Amino acid sequence: MTPAAHVSAAIEVLDDLAKRRRPAAEALKDWGLAHRFAGSKDRAAIASLVFDALRKRASAAFIMGSDAPRAIMLGALREARGLGVEAIAALCSGAGHAPALLSDDERYGLETASLDAAPDHVRGDYPEWLASRFEAAFGARATEEGAALASRAPVDLRVNILKCSREQALEKLAHLSPALTPLSPIGLRIDVGQGRGPALTAETAYVKGLVELQDEASQLAALLCAAAPGEQVLDLCAGGGGKTLALAAQMHNRGQIYAHDSDGRRLAPIHERLERAGARNVQVRAPRGKVDVLADLEARCDLVVIDAPCTGVGAWRRHPDAKWRLAPGALELRLKEQRELLAKASRFVKAGGRLVYVTCSVLRDENEEQIAAFLSANGDFTAPSAAAMAEQAGLPELARFASPHGPGIRLSPATSGTDGFYIAVLHRRGPIP
Repeated sequence: MTPAAHVSAAIEVLDDLAKRRRPAAEALKDWGLAHRFAGSKDRAAIASLVFDALRKRASAAFIMGSDAPRAIMLGALREARGLGVEAIAALCSGAGHAPALLSDDERYGLETASLDAAPDHVRGDYPEWLASRFEAAFGARATEEGAALASRAPVDLRVNILKCSREQALEKLAHLSPALTPLSPIGLRIDVGQGRGPALTAETAYVKGLVELQDEASQLAALLCAAAPGEQVLDLCAGGGGKTLALAAQMHNRGQIYAHDSDGRRLAPIHERLERAGARNVQVRAPRGKVDVLADLEARCDLVVIDAPCTGVGAWRRHPDAKWRLAPGALELRLKEQRELLAKASRFVKAGGRLVYVTCSVLRDENEEQIAAFLSANGDFTAPSAAAMAEQAGLPELARFASPHGPGIRLSPATSGTDGFYIAVLHRRGPIP
């Protein structure tokens, strides 16, 4: 397929997404099944165009004066790819499988339209209904943070210290030109630019469990838990096990981690991942009907981790379609789930233990406001300063990411070069001597 044909195919997929509210990955898969002549490189190129268009959907529609799929794709070629009008016109020749020729209005928009007078949510490429929440979280930097969330994310890897050092992993993956992550002491970063990322799951280092795919912010969230060898740890929302694996490595396979999730299907991948990583101190506690599979852990855990279900706003670099599918009702549902999880988790924290709350969101509703409400209702819990959190984890430089809105640490693409994450550590008061 030619580059012009890739653009036409991307417009088709965007049209499908406009008609059916569903994940982009599903639409791309269906397009591939219906067009089997397209090879893997063609499908990757089309997916890249679609995701770039979704990253820049608001600004692309603004400069083109239309939110039609073709307009968004043409605008994204300028806003995301940096193409000039003549380069875009060359792709729109109307010949063969190329898009139709540019209209006079399209050419005029591509040549002259500016975002200077656009609203913040357009310049930041986030949904208008979230504008007030972005302003509450970031103030005058809302547009900058939104634009950073609309950029492409690098590929981050966590080195599994149960099996190798960061230097050894760096050597094993030298052909991919990885760099050291600037904040995580156990991370590697691969810059994929606008190209296709490497097939990491086929790499020997991955197959042998030397590295795991994990954004640097998620690595830091696990490190801020400060899990120590010998502790009793409950990962209450373990899902596929990403943080469980990181905690097992921190604990050097000593002590015990209980991996639980309310949805047993989400836990399914954890077993193979634990075996590959060589993590031997993890007990998977899958739900079993009405049986309380965690009853024996009440008031026994040194550490309880809530990797809370959230809107995922902080991960928009990796899932740009999700921001346009997100609705206010989904936020309200997540807030309810988070409140319930905090209440549930507190019963497992022993006196002197700690509760760590993590989201991949940048919204105050899901972060500082949840923690403030919990602390107000639970006087036996306190929140240390961000500096104390960072010092306890051996990462004092993270103190500069202290939240300005309350306890905890905030990470974001614009400030830390990571996904958007929030991490709060809560201590349960110990027994009186």
